[in-house]
Amino acid sequence: MRILVALILAFVSTAAPADSTGERTRGDRTPTATDVIGGLYAFSRFQQGLLESSDLKGNAEVKNLAALRAEEAAKRDKALKQIQEAIGAEPRAGKTTPASASLVEPETSDGPTYVRSFYAAQIPEYDSTIDLLERYLRAPDNAALAAFARNQLPMLRSQVKDAERTMADK
Repeated sequence: MRILVALILAFVSTAAPADSTGERTRGDRTPTATDVIGGLYAFSRFQQGLLESSDLKGNAEVKNLAALRAEEAAKRDKALKQIQEAIGAEPRAGKTTPASASLVEPETSDGPTYVRSFYAAQIPEYDSTIDLLERYLRAPDNAALAAFARNQLPMLRSQVKDAERTMADK
């Protein structure tokens, strides 16, 4: 039943019209604090989706890492919520790719194919989030959010490098 719900959600999210604000911030203009907050929340939703997917299909290694990333996302969201409330930002819900949409089917859940797809699904999400933070830091409009972004970048870069290395090793 959960798989059916995940497939329906994946279809609905890909069939939804594109959010032009998310596409416009990609390279045309410097992202605002609201754009960054929305992007970080979207990244957190992606990481929560990985946890849900790994609960359905993953092996112990994948489940443990997904749980760790979801916990980090919850901590990041808590700190981000304080900044959001302080500046009065109302982030727009951007479009996100459900984690389950880029992972292989359950039949291969214990094999290296699923593990590689688990790590491979994360890399573009990390890259997008890192790019968003780097572009924001070129001309930040909020000191607290800029400090938060500077703090997050080394951790995110380290995590994406770990994912790339692990994917190559599998």
